[in-house]
Amino acid sequence: MAIRVLFVCSLNRLRSPTAEEVFSAHPGIETMSAGTDPAAENPISDEVLEWADLVLCMEDRHRRLLNERHGPALRGRRVAVLDVPDRYGFMDPKLVNMLKRKVPRHLR
Repeated sequence: MAIRVLFVCSLNRLRSPTAEEVFSAHPGIETMSAGTDPAAENPISDEVLEWADLVLCMEDRHRRLLNERHGPALRGRRVAVLDVPDRYGFMDPKLVNMLKRKVPRHLR
């Protein structure tokens, strides 16, 4: 059975969609991405969180917002922070390399 991984950033335009794309072909996982901001491409919701087994936030503030707004929907899910700053474009090679270094340890 595949692990379902949700990548979270603010607007779901650069970091989390890059992570979703990079790991979408990774064996044994399904990916989705969402944003904490109401104007996000795919705004976070309880339903999206309930889909996930693992929630990987780009910054600690994303985890705090999830806890404040969606605490009950996080029960039973692993939540981790990747510490990926908001200074990269979509599929920026530096961002891709950083994600490839940081994400796999959370997939075990």
